[in-house]
Amino acid sequence: MYLYTPPIDGFEIFGQPIKFYGIIMSLAMLIGVCLACHLAKKKNIKSDDILLLALIVLPCAVVGARLYYCIFEGGYTFAELFEINKGGLAIYGGVIGGVIGILIFCLIKKDFKIVPVLCDICVPCLLLGQALGRWGNFFNQEAYGAYISNPDLQWFPYGVYIEDLCQQTDCLCGGQAGAWHQATFFYESMWNFIGVIILLFVYYKTRYTGTTTAVYLMWYGLGRVFIEGLRTDSLYIGSTGIRVSQLLSALLVVLGTIILAINIYRRRRNDG
Repeated sequence: MYLYTPPIDGFEIFGQPIKFYGIIMSLAMLIGVCLACHLAKKKNIKSDDILLLALIVLPCAVVGARLYYCIFEGGYTFAELFEINKGGLAIYGGVIGGVIGILIFCLIKKDFKIVPVLCDICVPCLLLGQALGRWGNFFNQEAYGAYISNPDLQWFPYGVYIEDLCQQTDCLCGGQAGAWHQATFFYESMWNFIGVIILLFVYYKTRYTGTTTAVYLMWYGLGRVFIEGLRTDSLYIGSTGIRVSQLLSALLVVLGTIILAINIYRRRRNDG
């Protein structure tokens, strides 16, 4: 087995625990807002409006991420819904909450025509945040995949060493602590970084609103469909055995394909 030192998940300042997960997520949000301010210039949207948008969208995203997790995980009391410091966030809930935040912003501005424009600005920032945020899973030792029994494959980044006791009852590692698992957080992070490059290219090259959003839905959805199938901590729809994020990802791929097809048709009609 290859030597590997499990990551430290945080440190303390004056007795208060500071988690690397929280630091990474905060930095991801900050970088995302800065990128959004830059991208907004192409659409002639002021940075002040983007900052106001961020003040609305980010809290909505956090609340949405928590509610999504608690609903599909089940067993949470009403009071526990607000205990975000104890973990339990899901990105798709954050995306849904973020969309609601955009709608609230447009309601304040009394202009819903800019919803697609704001979505195009936000999705590259969102995907960048997702790419960075997955490294929080590394420090938390979560979002990993199947047990790796072959010593030749027990290396990072193909695998990740999980120091804590495995909680998956059907895992081939037998619930042992100190086992290698597929580093699915890393797979998704790299997929997302590539996606950011693609989205930025599309954003600056296309003249049709909604195309960048469509590509995001297709790219992220496609990657998540595959990677979610490798994870051992998925949320399921009741006792059906259907992974909720995998199903939602497939639906987003379909939605993105429809939006992209409509824009291609519009382009050909206008050019013809």
